[in-house]
Amino acid sequence: MRKQPLKALTCCVIFSAALSVNWAQAAEVQDILSAGAAKVKAAQAAQVKVDRVADQTDGLLQEFKQVNKQIESLRVYNSQLDRQISSQQQMMSELENSIANATVIERGITPLMVSMLKSLEEFISLDIPFKKEQREQAVADLAVNLDSARYSAAEKFRQLLEVYDIESEYSQSLETYRDMIDINANGSDVEVDVLRIGRVALAYQTKDKAQTGAWNKETGAWQTLGSEYRRPIDQGIRIAKKLSPQDVLEMPITAPETAR
Repeated sequence: MRKQPLKALTCCVIFSAALSVNWAQAAEVQDILSAGAAKVKAAQAAQVKVDRVADQTDGLLQEFKQVNKQIESLRVYNSQLDRQISSQQQMMSELENSIANATVIERGITPLMVSMLKSLEEFISLDIPFKKEQREQAVADLAVNLDSARYSAAEKFRQLLEVYDIESEYSQSLETYRDMIDINANGSDVEVDVLRIGRVALAYQTKDKAQTGAWNKETGAWQTLGSEYRRPIDQGIRIAKKLSPQDVLEMPITAPETAR
């Protein structure tokens, strides 16, 4: 009966020792888990830093590529500027030569323009008398401009050529306009519709169509035509006004002069 308490004490000691071992193991496991969790947090922080560095590196790489493209574009642009500067230098050299010769050219072109203007004035005076006041005024304006210091020689020559072009177009055009002319050679002007066909025919018709006539180059005066020309000239006026389609017209045309 006295040996039973000893066994109970022994079992209690063994259980206590086992419990101490379990607590020690649990504490060790907890330490391991805590260390693992700390390592995971450290790894996560390190990964965040790595990602941030990677993003910064990628941004720097893109910026580097963009800067390289800009540098290449600047090289191409500078190369083009070099070619432009070379071309401009050549143009400056040519301009300097032109300026040096400008005085000589102007001395030569001025007599030419005077001669051209004189020829134009004579041509208009000998031509059939259509829009004569307007054309003579254009020549008078040119004469004033040629003597003016306001315009350069180039501008004067341009104005002269412009009038020449206008006169040239008259030879290939058809037109009609209202005018006051002395059809009866008695000093009394009458309002008529004038029909011009190039420079080969210049005719008129009164507003009431009662009288029809044409310019006679041989006599240098207006000549009254017969009634057979009333309808053709009226038709020509309508064609010039674009009121009728183009058609063949029977017109009084002076025979061309024999060349001398």
